[in-house]
Amino acid sequence: MTHTADIRRDHTAWRPLLLDAFCCQGGAGMGYHQTGFEVTGVDKDAQPRYPLGFHQGDAIDFIREFGAGFSFISASPPCQHDTDCQRIQGNNHPDLIGPTREALNATGRPWVMENVRGAAHKLRQPVMLCGAMFGLRTYRHRYFETGGGFTLTQHEHPAHIAPQAKMGRPVPEGWYGQYVGNFSGVDQARQVMGVPWMNRDGIRECIPPAYAQWIGAQALAHLAALASAVAA
Repeated sequence: MTHTADIRRDHTAWRPLLLDAFCCQGGAGMGYHQTGFEVTGVDKDAQPRYPLGFHQGDAIDFIREFGAGFSFISASPPCQHDTDCQRIQGNNHPDLIGPTREALNATGRPWVMENVRGAAHKLRQPVMLCGAMFGLRTYRHRYFETGGGFTLTQHEHPAHIAPQAKMGRPVPEGWYGQYVGNFSGVDQARQVMGVPWMNRDGIRECIPPAYAQWIGAQALAHLAALASAVAA
């Protein structure tokens, strides 16, 4: 399934092309789009809820073949290999962090790669983002490695003052939700995380768009600096 007819190269400095690899339902992609990128998502599974241009296929293969044609790449290899619940259940999932990094580096483009706390030790000098940093009523820590000359500064991390509801449980007034597993309150989660188009499957894995907006602003500044250096 492909939502876009082709893979286009940059045609304007105002909407540089961004590849959203392992895109799922598009939390990160929407954040980058809102920041000013023209986004194409790629995922091995059909993603009818993805709100932007989409190509169905293997994300690592796509990065290797087309990644150099994008100005910036964001990748979120599946986190199941490193989540506590999957280990408890004895489920076996591939570890794609290393192969994804190798593919990203081969493009020569600036990039960011995201994963969960359980995989943080595999990431190189990751920056951690939390919902409390962006005024969201969920903590949802995610870790971001950068490469291709792009770096992130660590965002100030507010104290976790609000209590957090237990995994899968309803969220009492004034508490923060986890929104993982077979959680209740899909409408509430959509509002909290800013993803009104998603279903439960998308919400429990997504990067809130606010995270990608923050990263995307720094990515645009990085690309602008590169363009100025070339023009000088």
